[in-house]
Amino acid sequence: MQTKTFAIRIVNTSKFLKNEKHEFILSKQMLRSGTSIGANVEEGIGAQSKADFISKFSIAYKEARETSYWLRLLCATDYLSKEMSDSLIYDAEEICRIIGKIQITSKRT
Repeated sequence: MQTKTFAIRIVNTSKFLKNEKHEFILSKQMLRSGTSIGANVEEGIGAQSKADFISKFSIAYKEARETSYWLRLLCATDYLSKEMSDSLIYDAEEICRIIGKIQITSKRT
């Protein structure tokens, strides 16, 4: 799962939540964390040092975890269907696994 593709899905989910469900607070949190993942990965790719690279990818990992939390909360409060939230949560967790492996590899070298 590309972080840009995930961010697009998050933006579209945010639009749905605002327009169809009239939910503004939780969706804004989800939007911020969900789009921040890719931004931090991009910053990490252009990092000036190994420490900077690891730092940016650590932030991206945390943002992916946070996004998963907001998605679970939106599902638990019936703003998102289980099918919609499960798909997005799966993608967020896949991103976490990939970023986690990148972090581990980066710290070893």
